[in-house]
Amino acid sequence: MRDLRNGLVVLLAMFFFAGSVAAQDVKLRPMRPIYIDSLGAAIRAPEGVAYDGSSRLVVADTGNRRLLVFEVSEDSISPSAEYRVSQVPLPVRVRFDSGGGILALDAKSHQIARLSSTGTFKSFVEIEPASGRRSVAVKGFELDADDNLYVLDAAGARIVVLDAAGVLQRSIAFAPEVGFLSDLTVNAAGAVFAIDSVERRVFVARKGDEALSPLTDVMDEDMAFPTAIAADGSGYLYISDRGGSGIVVVGDNGSFHGRHSGRGRSQGFLWYPSGLAAGGDYLFVADRGNNRVQVFSISR
Repeated sequence: MRDLRNGLVVLLAMFFFAGSVAAQDVKLRPMRPIYIDSLGAAIRAPEGVAYDGSSRLVVADTGNRRLLVFEVSEDSISPSAEYRVSQVPLPVRVRFDSGGGILALDAKSHQIARLSSTGTFKSFVEIEPASGRRSVAVKGFELDADDNLYVLDAAGARIVVLDAAGVLQRSIAFAPEVGFLSDLTVNAAGAVFAIDSVERRVFVARKGDEALSPLTDVMDEDMAFPTAIAADGSGYLYISDRGGSGIVVVGDNGSFHGRHSGRGRSQGFLWYPSGLAAGGDYLFVADRGNNRVQVFSISR
């Protein structure tokens, strides 16, 4: 297992979290969190995080109204850039496209902005409202390997799928059982997964499905108020439980694989976690209440 050590800012040391549930086949090893940028300025109330799977990490430093980029290597995580974009005054969700560009959801305008790899604003994603609706309410979004964009539209009770050119490809309807969907993710097979904060369950639409359907039962004993979900490349889904300050892991077939971490201020603990990103052997969590990004290594 690789160990991250950052001699500049982020000193990462690996250890097991004693409060994790026993007998888990997926284990998260907490590392020292990321608190500051290259100039020593503190991260404040981050809501989103994205990892390109190899070398770049971007953080929606929401409280400071900016984006932070970090370079990730085998032995370091180093801050490399700060982007303040006037069109994205309150970033809350971020993702990388295949060319290294950044997509960011702005909580003020409720629009998704396309930025260059150097943080220059290019355009907003255009989405037509659902039939009978005047507007689109974007709660989350995801990109697949082909840069198809999956947008969670709460106002239209649907997930909209656009290709890289912005052309509508399909629309996935919400299931009747849905309470309030707050985020979505897509796995390598093209299956779409959405997390329901109110009903505390995961919904899925496989390739070709026209509507979401329940993947899990209601998970009252495992989650309090989940708000974000991410898929890795190994068949697992990671769920950020903001209300319960923990991470829940389920298989993409709905099987339960444990709950990790807990509420606290120390390394490895979380305080109202928000967005998360899984890639390679790492899980990055926007630890909003602790004003940091908590880093975990994943062993399966």
